[in-house]
Amino acid sequence: MRRMPHIQPPFEAANLRGARVWMVGACGTGMSGLALLLQASGAIVRGEDSEGGAVKETLESHGVTVAVGSPHGLPENIDVVVATAAAPATHATLAAARARGVAVRTYAQTLGLLHATRTGVSIAGTHGKSTTTCLLTWCLMRAGLDPGFIAGATCAALGGNARVGSANIVTGSLAGRPGLLVTESCEFDRSFHALNPLTAIVNNVEAEHLDCYENLQAVVESFAIFARRLPSARDGGYLLIAHEGAHREVITKGITAHIETFGLHTKATHRMERAADGLVRVLCGTTETLRFRLRMCGEHNALNATAAGVMALHVGASREAIEAALSDFSGLDRRQQLLGFARLAFGDVRVFDDYAHHPTEIRATLKALRDATAARRLLCVFQPHQHSRTRALLQDFAHAFSDADLVLLPPIHFVRDHESERALVSSAMLAERIAATGISVEAFANFQQVNERLLECVQAGDVVVTMGAGPVWKIARTMIDGGIATQGV
Repeated sequence: MRRMPHIQPPFEAANLRGARVWMVGACGTGMSGLALLLQASGAIVRGEDSEGGAVKETLESHGVTVAVGSPHGLPENIDVVVATAAAPATHATLAAARARGVAVRTYAQTLGLLHATRTGVSIAGTHGKSTTTCLLTWCLMRAGLDPGFIAGATCAALGGNARVGSANIVTGSLAGRPGLLVTESCEFDRSFHALNPLTAIVNNVEAEHLDCYENLQAVVESFAIFARRLPSARDGGYLLIAHEGAHREVITKGITAHIETFGLHTKATHRMERAADGLVRVLCGTTETLRFRLRMCGEHNALNATAAGVMALHVGASREAIEAALSDFSGLDRRQQLLGFARLAFGDVRVFDDYAHHPTEIRATLKALRDATAARRLLCVFQPHQHSRTRALLQDFAHAFSDADLVLLPPIHFVRDHESERALVSSAMLAERIAATGISVEAFANFQQVNERLLECVQAGDVVVTMGAGPVWKIARTMIDGGIATQGV
């Protein structure tokens, strides 16, 4: 008798249990969290990555084996390949999957499937996604709601960048629903259109990712499409959107979810007041709903915390638990992170690191550090991220460093762009634009030169901050360790 071939059901939410998944880029920040969530949902997960390290060890401790190095070939009996956005279409494993007829899914498409099994809470916006995701998750954990989450940054208080959480919500206004899953939801390449949240936050909307969006109008329309994915208010759909800076009138037009706003404006549904002593109050009309002191500095982080607190109230966390959580949140990696102290002959110098790579983020972070540290001088090492972003926002970048006393620029981190972009813009060109605004700035050929210049010019009372989405943190780390960063450009 002829054997009938095994037909694997489509890779859908209902068929996750037992699905054999291969992860390309398994040790990436988002992909590693996704692997853990898939494994917890009953899938059989394995994968590959060019590097291993601590992330590989964590994955394998949860039963996810990872092959490290060059692609070893796609194993037999794989039902679906989930690929990081960093993997090119020509990647050997993806080519093998296509040749064998194995389904290939993106990170966002797979995260959307997990949303369908949980009560999804999406955190979107040009800035503040990782911070707000972690703040909200921390509030929900402290309130006993045991959420799952996945973010693009590591948070020690949350045990990493992902957690599985409970299968069901056992308390609060959403009790009885599938467990909460809080997800950082990125607009890059319109990936958040694949998600299926019940509720969402939109922090802000600006021109960004102009390598895949034509202009700001296209970015705003993409957020509008994302907002329309929310269910109706009758079915529990809820959108919390910034009253200012989020193009809310365009984004919310025609959506049927319940809409509330947050911000500084007197007409915001949830209005934030921030006192000089760091006290933050949130008012709905004239009624105070939250009061806390945030350890993270800056108005932008107070707004992130306000959004997280309001959403936590909406999904059933108690005021007391939220206020306690927001007041003792210790922060996350690469967000105003005090890495340590450089031990120099004249004394110790504080060294911070931050992920800021957009002009608005740079401006907000430098102002927050200037206000919070009382630095004699604030020295900023900024590595531009992507040639296309630097070129498109060159003038905005030039005016983003007004709170820095000295800016040092290593070469632009080359990623995702076409090779032709390299000839169109450079750190030296950005330095010329920054200098025209009256800020002291120098451009360098490599990390080693930046390190040497830092050690030459740093003085007692200075604060150093490295900024950017690339490996610029290595400059901070080697300064603290007393060495010279020669790798990473």
